[in-house]
Amino acid sequence: MPIPPGRTVRAATVALLATLLTACATVRQDEVGVKRTLGRISQRPVTSGAQFIVPGFQSVLRIPVRTINREVRLDLPTKEGLNVGADVSILYRIKPEMAPRILEQSGLAYEEVIIIPVFRSAAADVSSRFMAKDLHSGERSAIERAIQQAMTVALDVRGFVVESVLLKSIRLPAGLAQAVEQKLEAEQRAQQMQFVLETERQEAERKRVEAEGIRDAQKIIGAGLTPIVLQYQSIQAIRDLAASPNAKLVMTDGRMPFLLNPGELLTPTITPVSAPGTMRPEASRPRP
Repeated sequence: MPIPPGRTVRAATVALLATLLTACATVRQDEVGVKRTLGRISQRPVTSGAQFIVPGFQSVLRIPVRTINREVRLDLPTKEGLNVGADVSILYRIKPEMAPRILEQSGLAYEEVIIIPVFRSAAADVSSRFMAKDLHSGERSAIERAIQQAMTVALDVRGFVVESVLLKSIRLPAGLAQAVEQKLEAEQRAQQMQFVLETERQEAERKRVEAEGIRDAQKIIGAGLTPIVLQYQSIQAIRDLAASPNAKLVMTDGRMPFLLNPGELLTPTITPVSAPGTMRPEASRPRP
């Protein structure tokens, strides 16, 4: 039975489309592609987009060129011979132009073949030069930079860029962690005591300055209380008493006025009216 011409055309179209689809490889924007022809790697990487290949003879190997975050958990040796647990993040990326060489030397498993071994070696070499307590102090950033630099020296020529090495968490041995906490607490207490002592010194200085001010003021006032000034203040006191509506008896010896309360004539209390701020001696006259 002959095949209708329409079906033949459709079958040919489907076969052609299938051939075109298998002959086209797509490279994404965050990747770089490398063509492989009969097992041989091309030295010219291809950029993102659709790439034509010959099915059965060619293929495209894709390598990400974006920044990759690889987390590693390991034990870091320290200067005093301890092993400190750490979680570390390695941020790295691939140089696009070096993709063919990376595939030739390590294949697609370059992370396990090159990145991780180089990192473990660099991390152990750097951490062994520091004390365990330095991993919790300001030396932590210095350790991260030293590991990054050591990895850069080993990986730059291989086509890798190490952007950063981050020590995410540090797990000290139980005894050492307790000792570090006790030291930090002691330092905090010492700083608090230093603050208290400084506050007390400032308060003592304030009181000393205040006492000096009072002493100087009293010296100035004492130097100004001459007999003439006292006599003038006595006259002012008599004038104030004269202006008062209350009945008062004023006695004076010609130099200093005295106030005699009328209600206490039998047992009067004689109070000298003197300058403000001076003592008023009291004397009692015997009952007649």
